[in-house]
Amino acid sequence: MTTFTARSQLARTERLTRARTLLVVGLPICLGLLALAMMSSIAFGAADIAPADVWAALVNFDASSTNHLIIRTLRVPRAVIAALVGAALGVAGALMQGITRNPMADPGILGINTGAALGVVGAVFLLKISSLTLYALFAFAGAALTASAVYTLGSLGRGGPTPLKITIAGAALTALLSSLTTGVLILNQRTLEEVRFWLAGSVAGRDLNLLLQVTPYLGIGLLVALALGRQITTLSLGDDVAQGLGQRTGWVKGLAALCVVLLAGSSIAVAGPIGFVGLVIPHAVRFFVGVDYRWILPYSALAGATFLVASDVAARLVLRPTEMPVGVMTALIGGPFFVYLVRWKVKR
Repeated sequence: MTTFTARSQLARTERLTRARTLLVVGLPICLGLLALAMMSSIAFGAADIAPADVWAALVNFDASSTNHLIIRTLRVPRAVIAALVGAALGVAGALMQGITRNPMADPGILGINTGAALGVVGAVFLLKISSLTLYALFAFAGAALTASAVYTLGSLGRGGPTPLKITIAGAALTALLSSLTTGVLILNQRTLEEVRFWLAGSVAGRDLNLLLQVTPYLGIGLLVALALGRQITTLSLGDDVAQGLGQRTGWVKGLAALCVVLLAGSSIAVAGPIGFVGLVIPHAVRFFVGVDYRWILPYSALAGATFLVASDVAARLVLRPTEMPVGVMTALIGGPFFVYLVRWKVKR
């Protein structure tokens, strides 16, 4: 019996070691896919650029070359912004699903998308702003205020901020803020013309200066989120289990919620409200890596970045020489998945 138990333990250890090795090997593979997607984003567009010219522009820039200028000033910033926004949205969605234990959760469940949209629409309507930099400031402010309001409403009553109460508060505020945004756009045609492309979600026309303004928030959010991997794994098993293991669930939820605000708010500030990335990516990642958030979070970052960069390339090529906002493309891909997820949840 002792020999059999020892063999079973050895076999289990070997399986875990192989699984961990595969997960470690998978990270550079995902990095390679992201690099390939970014190279495609730089090469393809209204006018295709040969890979040799792309490489030359990156390593031996020639200011007199039109292609080199296009690559350095337009396409490289666009690819970098798409990658960072996708990574942030993927991690934010994984965090939301982990702390709420709701498979259909994404940053939109906190009303962050609608809060950011109302912030921009209100600023355009009242202050007559037209700068993308100012869009980013008001979008971030609207997202942060909305998330704070949702958490406050979800904390009222007995039991504190439970996942169900936060979900209900987020849904209620989302409906309210969406109605206010729609009302302003109906009443003021100029505001609609100013923000309709931003509201669809797009990385076109963004430059690195805009990204640099939110990079500190993105960096802090990603670092803290990755550091919370073990705690989120425990929390996803339930509050009672987490508390029984000595975890301070209130602190973990608070830090995770702060990360969601930083990541999703910064992303929306730069690229507008892009949907479905935070919903689709964590589920796709779990299919390959399991339920350990120490692996789900880094893989969600890489997969989210690759997904959004590839979606942006597709959005440019479908109706070339014109292009669709990338938010429309992610909706076309994520919408059917959302329907499938709802049907699976109902059956379950």
